[in-house]
Amino acid sequence: MITQQALRVARERGLDLVEVAPMADPPVCKIVNYGKFKYIQEKHKKEAHKHQKAGKVKEMKFRIGIDPHDYLIKITHAEDFLAEGHKVRIQMQFRGRQMAHQELGHRLAAKIKEDLHTMGQCDQEPKMAGRNINMQISPLPGQQRHRKFKPHLKGITEHHDHHYHHEEHDPREDRHDVEDHDDDEPEEAPAQEVRKAPQPPKPRAPLLPPLE
Repeated sequence: MITQQALRVARERGLDLVEVAPMADPPVCKIVNYGKFKYIQEKHKKEAHKHQKAGKVKEMKFRIGIDPHDYLIKITHAEDFLAEGHKVRIQMQFRGRQMAHQELGHRLAAKIKEDLHTMGQCDQEPKMAGRNINMQISPLPGQQRHRKFKPHLKGITEHHDHHYHHEEHDPREDRHDVEDHDDDEPEEAPAQEVRKAPQPPKPRAPLLPPLE
């Protein structure tokens, strides 16, 4: 239909001719009430913005020498966060004499990076900061994410919607490995055996003659 004819039909119906697909060949128009059309468009836009998830930065802490079971729980929660569109900041913590073996921390960081590569990409490479190694992983686009670890352990749930307010703490960020403060304390010197000086023998009482 030519433009002039479409305009005439719209006026006869008391409506407007609205172009909805200007890039099409030929362009596509609709005969609608323009005020109602704009209202519906704004409503759909607000609903889409309302359901859009705002990504946050979640923090996960790993101890050097973490137990394999605790590692599985934490790495599964990290997958949960990436599946929900959050960034994950990972911190490898050294305690006490562990600072002498920093290669263990870098080895753990490489393992975490490898285990999460199907869910996110590392946008901050592992870097030493004080007594910690920090790195950050951002989620891949939704269609490119593939979970490697399935939430099959006790206490782990699927990554369906978890809603926490800003002031609420996400319990999945809690630490699962046992606190061990012994590494921060200096070794105690072995107790030395205390030897007592020999005591002189007690004098014996003199023997009395028998009574007659």
